[in-house]
Amino acid sequence: MSAVNAGERAPGGRPSVPLLAVAHGSRDPRSAEAVSAVFERVRALRPELDVRLSYLDHVAPSAEDALEELAAGGAGEVVVLPTLLTAAFHSKVDLPAVLTRARERSPWLRVHYADTLGPHPLLLDAVERRLAEAGAHAEPGTALVLAAAGSSDAGANAVIESVARQLAERGPWGEVVAAYASAAEPTPGEAVRSLLERGHARVAVSGYLLAHGFFSDRVRDQSTAAGASVVAEALGDVPELARVVLERYDAAVAARHAAV
Repeated sequence: MSAVNAGERAPGGRPSVPLLAVAHGSRDPRSAEAVSAVFERVRALRPELDVRLSYLDHVAPSAEDALEELAAGGAGEVVVLPTLLTAAFHSKVDLPAVLTRARERSPWLRVHYADTLGPHPLLLDAVERRLAEAGAHAEPGTALVLAAAGSSDAGANAVIESVARQLAERGPWGEVVAAYASAAEPTPGEAVRSLLERGHARVAVSGYLLAHGFFSDRVRDQSTAAGASVVAEALGDVPELARVVLERYDAAVAARHAAV
């Protein structure tokens, strides 16, 4: 779908601030396909909005190129959305550095930096949706592993642990634990084995991941080998994600806060 012109107006005659989503990017084409599908939903929900998609690595266009294109096309401001489930190195260091360079090249372009997608209550709904699609439901005889990519940022991992606690409260799972495909412990396989050893009859695993790719494959392979009964898909193209995107966009437009 082609982008709406940056100057197109929102309902009521007000200029629409373009939305530039910045995803991590992956060599695995399934990842970009899933992210693109999410933003097709966003466009369908708000067709008057100029929605553009860029990446930090591996996939074109880069965030820098996308910002340069917006500036060259006459945009005066833009909302930049870090399309990530947690705030960690990419949203705290990588992307702000990109925005700093963009401001130096195009000082007239006002950049409003939105919050990362997570944490958000709608993402809990998305996790439960994927689990239900895989045939897993909260019940005392089933434990749940929430498997994220993992980060060297302790705060980001703490967010995943908080999400796991919230899922436990929504239960009634036998137990809910967080696990990480890289950079932190336990791994998905370790978490599954530990829960089975503690006497849980079944273990379900949910990949708390934005899209299919290297990490989702690792989660599935490790979890299955360790004896998981069900491994749900990555979140991908679920309606909850599109709604979170628009909430983050609307909040950034309302606040008109500057990029860090």
